[in-house]
Amino acid sequence: MRYKRILLKLSGESLMGKQGYGIDVERLTDYAVQIAEAVRLGVQVGIVIGGGNIFRGLQGAAKGFDRYKGDQMGMLATVINSLALAQALEKEGIGAKVLTAIRMEPIGELYSKPRALELLGAGNVVIMAAGTGNPYFTTDTGSSLRAIEIEADVMMKGTRVDGIYTADPEKDKTATRFEDITYDEVYNRGLKVMDLTATAMCKENNMPIMVFNMDVKGNLMKVLNGEKGIGTEVHN
Repeated sequence: MRYKRILLKLSGESLMGKQGYGIDVERLTDYAVQIAEAVRLGVQVGIVIGGGNIFRGLQGAAKGFDRYKGDQMGMLATVINSLALAQALEKEGIGAKVLTAIRMEPIGELYSKPRALELLGAGNVVIMAAGTGNPYFTTDTGSSLRAIEIEADVMMKGTRVDGIYTADPEKDKTATRFEDITYDEVYNRGLKVMDLTATAMCKENNMPIMVFNMDVKGNLMKVLNGEKGIGTEVHN
């Protein structure tokens, strides 16, 4: 196994599956099955999940919501997704705990690094909800922060595409996929891997990012095993 401890960033939009809004139970189960397989093989898994399937702060701001309140609504959306994923993992026989960046017991414990590491060491999946707990920060930035805090070997960004391309592969059929790329190349090419704050945090803390398609069953294990041709690694 290439990695011992990972931070898995999941897209809220991906949870919609084919239904266009909310949580698709089939997609949720697919994710839980893949994560459970990794945990059974001894990988410690921390997770941050977005909330775009329910509410996205930036989109709310564009429609007239105050950005501060809109981001708070987005944070709550991530908590809903986190609770759903925790339940799906428990159905697979895997211990899962939701830690929130904003105090909201009994829904979840308040996040702290020592508590997260304690739970990971005991074999639980730790789902870290509510972003950083602050407005104006995305869940990508929350993921970078949590990956660094829990001392993960890698931050894995599970998306709907199989890596980073020279251009949008859905719009440009000549776009080619990178096997790996440096943070500086991402900056210089203007590639939208994550927001700049999140990318800068990973670069400064030497946290590699693996971008891969989580929606293809089996891909998570392939990435964990270091299989080539699955995703793109971003590094210094």
